[in-house]
Amino acid sequence: MQRIGNRGLFLGSFFDGAAKKSPYQKITLDHELDIAPELGSDLTVYACANLVAEMASALRDLRVRPGDKVAVYKEDGFDIFLLTCAVARVGAVPVALSPSLTGEVVAELLDRCDWPHLITDEKKLVGELPPDVTKRCKRVFLVTGEAEGTTALRRDPDAHLRPFTRTRTRRPALLTHTSGTTDTPKLVVHTARSLRARYRPQALGARLLIRGRETLAVRVSFVHSRLVTALAIALKRGFPIVITKDATPERIADIFAEVKPGVLEAHPNTFVEWEPLADDPRGPLSNVLALSSTFDAIHPRTVRKILGASRRRRPFHLQLYGQSEVGPTVGRATSRRRAMSADGRCVGFPFPGMTAVRVVDRNGRTPGPGDPGFIEVRSDGRALTYFGEDARFQRQLDDGWWRMGDVGYRTRWGCLHVSDREVDIIPGFGSALEAEDLLMSRLEGLLEVVVVPGEEGAPTPVVVTRDGGPLDLARWAEAAARLAPMRPPVQLSLDELPRTATAKVQRLELARLLRDRTAGPGPDTRPTE
Repeated sequence: MQRIGNRGLFLGSFFDGAAKKSPYQKITLDHELDIAPELGSDLTVYACANLVAEMASALRDLRVRPGDKVAVYKEDGFDIFLLTCAVARVGAVPVALSPSLTGEVVAELLDRCDWPHLITDEKKLVGELPPDVTKRCKRVFLVTGEAEGTTALRRDPDAHLRPFTRTRTRRPALLTHTSGTTDTPKLVVHTARSLRARYRPQALGARLLIRGRETLAVRVSFVHSRLVTALAIALKRGFPIVITKDATPERIADIFAEVKPGVLEAHPNTFVEWEPLADDPRGPLSNVLALSSTFDAIHPRTVRKILGASRRRRPFHLQLYGQSEVGPTVGRATSRRRAMSADGRCVGFPFPGMTAVRVVDRNGRTPGPGDPGFIEVRSDGRALTYFGEDARFQRQLDDGWWRMGDVGYRTRWGCLHVSDREVDIIPGFGSALEAEDLLMSRLEGLLEVVVVPGEEGAPTPVVVTRDGGPLDLARWAEAAARLAPMRPPVQLSLDELPRTATAKVQRLELARLLRDRTAGPGPDTRPTE
């Protein structure tokens, strides 16, 4: 069902269809666009389509040609996605790089792209990127500011707008990077065909579960492939869209209190930060029908808190399990009533006729129900390769099955449970993710808890309290009493946690920080006792 009649999902014409069908469909931002601040923050689909076409015309005039690779690395904002669409519109291949990446990592990825064009701004160029970046790229285009050796990239409202350059559906159409939780990010090569294949199961689920016209509020990394499918569904259905880059609860509460969104899409850790919105007397969550999370399994406490603030009759949580390389492969919907007893490690079932999942042991055999193994999936949404690292990509394939890098099990009913990342397993401890869910559910004051191997590999919990105050050790001991023995908790602030562009904690880096805490100055990682 993913491949039948799959004509591709093209970024170059992403807004065109919606602009013809419902040109005044609202797209509201919490910020102004660097490439067009005069448009303000209240946009329409028609305005976005025009802006993409104008920027594509400017790129053509600067001799960007079909097949060229063009990296986009600028200050955070929705115009990152619009520039990505503009690059695709001229037939070039956009390389979407998160603004949270360091300049050194970006330089390494640029080298891997083999002399691409680069779209950036003066702040990133001067403050983040290495001085020799102009020698790593064909040309450097600045959307704001000026600098020697660069070319200004500006829109021209009077430019002659041309239709997008359609490419073959199996050709590279977009490069995004992995989260980098374990090492330097990999560049994932998407095609128009693989993007359409990912869109189909999500669009089907949305059509079955969301019947009416709802306002969609999105707080997702502007360089993540998930944003493509989330916005494509909203444009197809005519949903008003609210897009934010500021995830702070205070700012989000003000926005949601005004627009009263019906569907929320964000990173799981962002939802944890939004829990206080449930107690806001203005009711910013009162109209929530659906809570959507596609990156990691979300803590049950968070689902219960957010859905509990909704005044809708049957609000639900839509959990999708996937990866940048394959898109969503497994899903489930949980009602508000069932959220109270939901298992946070249960991520659901594959999409019938579209995706498949299996669990295998080290010998490639299928273990019995409840027995752990390595999770592998099949999907037409699988990316083409890792750019410049095809051998690495092929090592994760087994006769068409993609190794997710997670350990888990399936129940007798076929439901998939995720226990841990393969690289994060702590021998003799059990599932660190399950332990974290339990601790979060028992300690309302926790904003984050991560169990990683500390000194001598011993399980060490790292905690962040919501108010920044000291951890209540008596309550901690009571909550952790039924878990396997751990070292005393280490308390950090949220800013001290190494995190990715999608707000995931970089567990290996955090474990390294703990092991090296006596080697020199750094975050205060002393135990709380």
